[in-house]
Amino acid sequence: MKKQIIVKATSLILAGSILLASCASRTLIKSNPSGAKVYLNGEAVGTTPYTHEDTKIIGSVTTVKLEKEGYEPFNTSFARNEKADAGAIVGGVFLLFPFLWTMKYKPERSYDLVQISNGTKPTAKDQSKQAENKSKEEKLRELKKLFEDKLISQEEYDLGRKKILSEGEN
Repeated sequence: MKKQIIVKATSLILAGSILLASCASRTLIKSNPSGAKVYLNGEAVGTTPYTHEDTKIIGSVTTVKLEKEGYEPFNTSFARNEKADAGAIVGGVFLLFPFLWTMKYKPERSYDLVQISNGTKPTAKDQSKQAENKSKEEKLRELKKLFEDKLISQEEYDLGRKKILSEGEN
């Protein structure tokens, strides 16, 4: 009888510990070059590299704006749906509501800032090149996601990456 009570109490303490540890998620926001001002949801919070941590629930979106003198402002967002959290899933089995925190942020995210040439507005050619670079960035992100999801091999990833990076070079 006492043994059953001890086992139940231990299980509850373990589930509670996992639950409390699993509610928070963090991500490191980096920029190239570093030292950019970081605004999250319109509020200034620091400079890169910046560690963001919160206890938002699945699917919560955070808007990010990076600003640095001599560089174009960079706007993006991320959601808490990027990585499964095993601890919250186990806690959810015992207590149900922790399923709201079963997903985490990626551990780190890095953004490249685009330099403003000589303080002047970019020309049509510069804008075209930036659009090309953005499409390369998107292609590289998609390729990396395929590799991380184990849908392509390391060799296919390396070959695809090389092809994307060499696009437009003559």
